[in-house]
Amino acid sequence: MTSIALAIACLLTVTLGYGGMCAASPFGTCHKCNGFGFAMETDRKGRPKRGKSCRRCKATGKRIRAGRWLFNRAERIYRGGTH
Repeated sequence: MTSIALAIACLLTVTLGYGGMCAASPFGTCHKCNGFGFAMETDRKGRPKRGKSCRRCKATGKRIRAGRWLFNRAERIYRGGTH
């Protein structure tokens, strides 16, 4: 195999794998709160306590993956154009 064909095969494999992951599991953990839904703070004694709710994931701990967001956006544009 030439290097170009190998690169195309690798890109196709990665793209299809990510697309399959977005279809099977469209939500991932929030990067800001690590899936807790809130920030972890410590009190004066150093014990962990619940902080403010995460604004990015709206305190759910989950976020939509980028590939699923693009798919939803494309689907919404397609549906809006067909009516």
